[in-house]
Amino acid sequence: MSRSYPFSEPDGLKHDPTYARLRRDEPIVRLRFPYGGEGWLVTRYDDAKAVMSDHRFSRSAAVGNDVPRMAPNLVVGGSLLTMDPPDHTRLRRLVSKAFTVRRMEELRPRAQQITDELIDAFDDPADLVEGLAMPLPITIICELLGVPFEDRTDFRTWSEQLLTAGAFSPEESADGLVKLLGYIGNLVADRRTRPTDDLFGALVLARDEEDRLSEQELVVFGVTLLVAGHETTANQIGNAMVTLFDHPDQLAALRADPELLPAAVEELLRFIPLGRGAGFPRVALEDVEIGGVTIPKGDTVLVSVPSANRDESVYDHADRFDLHRDAGHHLAFGHGIHFCLGAQLARMELQVAIGTLLRRFPGLRLAEPVEFRQGTLVRGPRRLLVTW
Repeated sequence: MSRSYPFSEPDGLKHDPTYARLRRDEPIVRLRFPYGGEGWLVTRYDDAKAVMSDHRFSRSAAVGNDVPRMAPNLVVGGSLLTMDPPDHTRLRRLVSKAFTVRRMEELRPRAQQITDELIDAFDDPADLVEGLAMPLPITIICELLGVPFEDRTDFRTWSEQLLTAGAFSPEESADGLVKLLGYIGNLVADRRTRPTDDLFGALVLARDEEDRLSEQELVVFGVTLLVAGHETTANQIGNAMVTLFDHPDQLAALRADPELLPAAVEELLRFIPLGRGAGFPRVALEDVEIGGVTIPKGDTVLVSVPSANRDESVYDHADRFDLHRDAGHHLAFGHGIHFCLGAQLARMELQVAIGTLLRRFPGLRLAEPVEFRQGTLVRGPRRLLVTW
């Protein structure tokens, strides 16, 4: 009988020790996943990079098929996240200039202004989740895309339904996707009657005047940008603060030397197991050998990024949180053509949020035990009450 995945339910931000054993003894292993049956799990860093950069492993081949995966089959065609070249290249090119390092640095003063305004409104004690971690990336992505901020309660709910791992039923998860698609469809229709100079406005022009993407691609692209643009970063801000509180020596070092902040953010990204389990499934288009194991044509492979980021052959004392290490080559943003489009945005927001909190509150500390979200694909605190 095959073993089941995931190996355990998430316990805060703890990393399941089973991954370390697999990296040592069985780095590419066949397992039964929550949906779609049996597939292969990759746990080592070099193997993970190889899978993520090999065109013989297809994301698009998984769309609409009952392949091994972590969540109900809600992926629809036209998503940048599940495309292969040349369609992936075509869509990514439409927005890549909006997410360059230079553009994100131009946004930094605005992110700082939003952060300061949010912190000015803190009461003691304050919930960092609702007070800062959620509203900062939501505000930034709303302004970047042209999404009304006042709709945030609705699309936050739909996003949580979409990214469920048990907190919502498959029917509720599907309903979240339908509502997100309808919401973005309405925004697209509005842009056609009232053109704007935001990113959505540019995408509508690319559709209507240049025919560079289909109507479905336009709407699904909008959903992808909106959900990915706030959900992961919002949770990582909270996760980062929890990790720093859990490592007071590293927190003290960062307070003493704020110049360590960029390196600290990279180490936080490496160290924190953001996902509940392995991410996007890829289907082998032919027999492929990875790490001495032949993946047969038609089989599905999933990569555990948190495990790859704890690979002892790449990082000395990989289970130790050390903001003095060079962690910049981690895989938290992926690798290859699907490297996260918003990586520079996330880095900037994390730097601004963490740096401002530590600068303005030298005595910042937890006011109560951390309450984590349950039944979601993305880990993060539900509530993070702090005092100073």
